[in-house]
Amino acid sequence: MSTCATASRDLNEPLAGTAATARTWLLLEQPGPWGAKALTSSHLDPDVGRALESAAEPTGVRVALIRRPGRHADCHTPARHQVYVAHTSPGNAWLRTHVLDDPRQLLDLDFAALSAGDHGGFGTPHTGAPLALVCTNGKRDRCCALLGRPLAAELAASGEQGVWEVTHLGGHRFSPTLLVLPYGYAYGRTAAHTVKEVLQGVREGRIVTEGCRGSSAWERPGQAAELAVRRAAREDSADALTVLGTTGAAPRWDVTVAHTDGRRWQVTVAQGAARPPRPESCGAALGTPARMDVVAMREASAADDTAPGQELPSTPARGTRHA
Repeated sequence: MSTCATASRDLNEPLAGTAATARTWLLLEQPGPWGAKALTSSHLDPDVGRALESAAEPTGVRVALIRRPGRHADCHTPARHQVYVAHTSPGNAWLRTHVLDDPRQLLDLDFAALSAGDHGGFGTPHTGAPLALVCTNGKRDRCCALLGRPLAAELAASGEQGVWEVTHLGGHRFSPTLLVLPYGYAYGRTAAHTVKEVLQGVREGRIVTEGCRGSSAWERPGQAAELAVRRAAREDSADALTVLGTTGAAPRWDVTVAHTDGRRWQVTVAQGAARPPRPESCGAALGTPARMDVVAMREASAADDTAPGQELPSTPARGTRHA
């Protein structure tokens, strides 16, 4: 059976620069089936779902539903809801948890403050395993169910803690897709053994770059630039790198990436079109999704951003931006 994930994998479509963008994530447990737009098409009260969307949208906070791996009977059994809030900015990454009876309580949150990294005392610090969120929303795209649900089930059966199914991480064609919190790095085409390596890295404060789509803390040019610097500098410390700024506009940006030791890199990222045409989701018409190409990178001191550096090879690292 041909799927969008099969086409993307066969074309060896790059992953860098394709993660969803959100510095803060709000995750609400909602058992049962999910529709394509899960916040308003699940057993969550659709009025509450719409209100959460309206409150979060202008702030950049991303709201998603989560559920435990396994069978999801279509029932309305009352249940308490596990809630997580995570902020992913390097140096200020945190993950807090709370359990509530009524999701309406979330409407009392200050979404602007959450977006800025201020949790306002919500919940308590999460002290357990890092969260491994696997997209399984088959109503958005069948690849998420066909590939994501078996991965989530395998991880849970192996005893891996912190595994949840999540509604939508974008980039169906990179299924199975994964988001790891608190650091907010996304991954594509993941297998159970690679997820375990990623999670072990998070426990040690390290970022695994293999299969990485980028950090949700940055816009997509910044994601591609930061990953390129990580690989070039062989830097895996989670909090070592920050995207200081991005100038320019599509199809070309200049991104400044800084290290906590004072080093800086100037990275040029160009937007290209992924060819040949391929479906961006199952059943969609063929298209040429945008991709992020890192075309040049030079290192400069913090005092002299214009110092000469090293150009990348003629075949640049490439990334793809999902729809």
